[in-house]
Amino acid sequence: MRDRPEHRPALAGKAVFERPGIRLEILPEGHLLHVMGSIDAESLAGYLSAADLAQSSLRSAGFRQWFVVGDNKLAPVRIAALSSILQGKAFVSDQSHGRVRIALSGPHAAEILAKGTAVDLDPSVFPEGRSVVTLFGHVSLHLTCTGLERFELTVLRSYAEHLHEELEHLAAAI
Repeated sequence: MRDRPEHRPALAGKAVFERPGIRLEILPEGHLLHVMGSIDAESLAGYLSAADLAQSSLRSAGFRQWFVVGDNKLAPVRIAALSSILQGKAFVSDQSHGRVRIALSGPHAAEILAKGTAVDLDPSVFPEGRSVVTLFGHVSLHLTCTGLERFELTVLRSYAEHLHEELEHLAAAI
């Protein structure tokens, strides 16, 4: 008998939701590391490269806080290697198990997001690569512009299903 249940993705079984002008999809549960410390983005990018994590996306998550995000799971030894490289400069907390990433894209993506958040999503204000911690209704999330008319929402695992259902509802109304 097993002592613990098998890992099941938070939104397992959810198909891609697509309508004219909008696409909602679940992104792979790869890695999401929370880095906190007295370090800037440029320096952290260099350390990521040294830890063989240059392919990961680096996103601002608040004052002196960063998310290192990627589609592939990381072995604990790779996370430990990054922690070792950053020792004395920053701390690393693996949040991969506790957060879910959802992509929302298409010409209506910003319109749908505007119904739940107060963030100005105009590309001149919120360009590709910009991230912000915000609310969508009552749910706290990390919002990133990943391309023209493409956004990624990172949410705590326990709120993922609710957020996904809310986005489907708003998208169906377009």
